Amino acid sequence: MRILVFDPFHGAAGDMITAALIACGADQERVITAMRAIVPDPTVEIVDRAGIRAVKVNTHATMEHRTFTEVEKRLDAAALQVPEDARAMARRVFLRLNAAEEMVHGKHVHFHEVGADDAVADVIGACTALSSLGVDGVTVLPIALGSGTATGSHGRFPVPAPATVAILTGSGLSTLHGGDDSELCTPTGAALLAEFTTMAPANLGANTILTSGYGAGSRNPEHTPNVLRAMVVETFDAVAAMPRDIVDILETNVDDVNGEVIGEALARFMAAGARDASATPILMKKGRPGYLVTVIVQPALSATFARLMARELGTLGIRCIPAIHRFTADRTFTEVDVVISGHKKHLPVKCGWMDGIVYTCKPEFDAARSIAEELGVPVRDVLSAAQIAAEMMTSEKKHRKVPGGK
Repeated sequence: MRILVFDPFHGAAGDMITAALIACGADQERVITAMRAIVPDPTVEIVDRAGIRAVKVNTHATMEHRTFTEVEKRLDAAALQVPEDARAMARRVFLRLNAAEEMVHGKHVHFHEVGADDAVADVIGACTALSSLGVDGVTVLPIALGSGTATGSHGRFPVPAPATVAILTGSGLSTLHGGDDSELCTPTGAALLAEFTTMAPANLGANTILTSGYGAGSRNPEHTPNVLRAMVVETFDAVAAMPRDIVDILETNVDDVNGEVIGEALARFMAAGARDASATPILMKKGRPGYLVTVIVQPALSATFARLMARELGTLGIRCIPAIHRFTADRTFTEVDVVISGHKKHLPVKCGWMDGIVYTCKPEFDAARSIAEELGVPVRDVLSAAQIAAEMMTSEKKHRKVPGGK
């Protein structure tokens, strides 16, 4: 497996991440084309930072503050130049930034620094660069945050910036305080690394370095290299080898809704396209019994499902845990033949694959229920017959590869 490793020992900013990925082998022409959707003349050069040759990306953008809605429009307008996966990733980065800004400042009108064209171009450039590398996973070593104070649109603030702290809170990323009397990790840098990461460094295991490179920041102190190092490594770690996708987790606590309503709500969430929906009994404040309702959805559907949850459950607030990377098994669907009460029926079965081997099969419940109703038999009899047929099929195909070469 090819894993991208970020080593932000000297910190990280949006332009440094884009530059480090180019230095590590990302498609420079593709990245610059994507950035031109936001700024007219981005450039790439080789610079020296305390004796280390590094790539420096310059947007040459003027400072202009934008709202989150305006940033989204800029992303939509870049559809022809920016790959869809990179645009979706960039949108999630700005969702992280927006949530952090609102956590720190409350409801705000403008993004300030992170909504300027240079920041938007840096985010699009970094997401396009990562997409072009085609790695199987990303891990981030401890991030140096810096110390002291810095100045922004809201005046002087302590380092790390409050928005940076908000983004890194709950991200699972490790940090190092100090290291320099300045801001080493910016909110944009933190949001990109939080979005990119898919695995903890501890899960990396033994590996071979395939490529490496350095992305330079704007500052050039005499004795400290202001660079971000990136490496692409080859690993055969079992955890890293599992396929993954990205989901948001929506959840809310309710104590004034009965079980029938919750059951119907879960059914509607699934019918609307949720990946999963569940309700867990909990004990709430003042000893009141309640439920934790959890819905797993694709990030693009989070806002829609938050509104649906509010309507169905009457709750006033929905928590969103954004862009969770989940490891998933490959899965395929097939049909098995079952004989129930003398009637031969076809029933769909979902198979889970790992390392080219079927390791689990599960009959589809809705199809089994329909057959049971048609024949007037218990649904458990249909499921049992289908499970036996599926296990027989699995034993015959045990060593076959997943269709499509997986």
